[in-house]
Amino acid sequence: MKNLLRKWKRQRKKAKAQKAARIQQDGNDIEAYKAKILRHRIRMLKRAGILAAVIAVVVLVITLVIQKRVYHKYSVLFSLTEEDTSSKNYVDLDGAVLKYGNDGAALLDSKQNVVWNQTYEMQDPQVDICGETAVVADKKGTAMYIFSKDGPSGAVDSSLPILKAKVASQGVVAAILEDGEKTWINFYASDGTVIAENQTRIDSPGYPVDLAVSPNGQLIMVTYLYVENGVSTSYVAYYNFGNAGQNEIDNIVSGYTYEGILVPQVAYLDESTSLAFRDNGFTIYKGKQIPKEATKVDVKKEIVSTFYDDSHVGLIFKSDNKSKQYTMRLYSTSGRLLFERDFNIEYKNVKLSDGMVIMNNENQVCLMSLKGVEKFNGTIDEGNIKDIFKVGMNKYMLVTDKGSSTIKFK
Repeated sequence: MKNLLRKWKRQRKKAKAQKAARIQQDGNDIEAYKAKILRHRIRMLKRAGILAAVIAVVVLVITLVIQKRVYHKYSVLFSLTEEDTSSKNYVDLDGAVLKYGNDGAALLDSKQNVVWNQTYEMQDPQVDICGETAVVADKKGTAMYIFSKDGPSGAVDSSLPILKAKVASQGVVAAILEDGEKTWINFYASDGTVIAENQTRIDSPGYPVDLAVSPNGQLIMVTYLYVENGVSTSYVAYYNFGNAGQNEIDNIVSGYTYEGILVPQVAYLDESTSLAFRDNGFTIYKGKQIPKEATKVDVKKEIVSTFYDDSHVGLIFKSDNKSKQYTMRLYSTSGRLLFERDFNIEYKNVKLSDGMVIMNNENQVCLMSLKGVEKFNGTIDEGNIKDIFKVGMNKYMLVTDKGSSTIKFK
């Protein structure tokens, strides 16, 4: 009996030892498995890191190549001949092309197919663009037509002659109207309803020179000119038709006076950023409800031309360089100078279009990057150039006296 008991104890002890060994082995296997997974993850992370670094280098190389690449010729991708181009104008409408003239407007796609059209009669049609929305107004007339990329969206009859009209992205329109010695700043909904109207006189607050509308349609920015004590002075006013302006006199929430300075042009760049060109530089204002001066850039040279987009401001002056008659400066909206470059092109038009500075005269086009790299400078053989703007990667809409073409530089 004692032998059986000892034998059972030995077997039980052996079984416990075997179980403990199995548990230890399983633990070792798990630790080994975890270590294997960790090594695999490290290898994958290294490979991903190497791949990301390679992709970054490739992207950097491609970007540098694109930035430095210069084009020497072009090819015509599409062409549309028109007998009468003198009464037609073309503008970029958020990647599409709005063609407008005395007898109507039409939207063209990238292959110049008509997406929609609208007929009207105007003597002197003028256009303003905000995002996907446009207004075509008859200068000295009373008609205004509002369009989006989807088609016509409204019409306004101002009853008084229109001097200037600007549109917001949702279709409201602000206009300077002529009324003898007085002028009016009127605000319209797209269905023609008057939202607000404000009479101005030369003595108070001055003669309205230009205006701009915030993209959300709540604020109107107006630059006035008046003479006080024999000195010409500009006043930039912000009218807020939202909650912030309800308790303010004439809805004016902020205003800035520039004594002895002309402010001929104003613009909204986005919901909270606006721009005023002065004859001695430019000012950037910030604020969605109550705009305030944020950046001032002063220049000593006489400004010949101005251009801008939603994040850049450009100025052109007469150059001190005898061999090159113009100087171009491009700034960020923070006031940082991005580049300064002398050039010698007798340009008629200058603009920023989809990240490219474009200059042209009747037979010559010059393309310049935002870093001041000249991408193309040459003659165009398709006819006398009226306008040109970018519509895609190296693709441009060219408007001439013979019609319109889509060209690609290479």
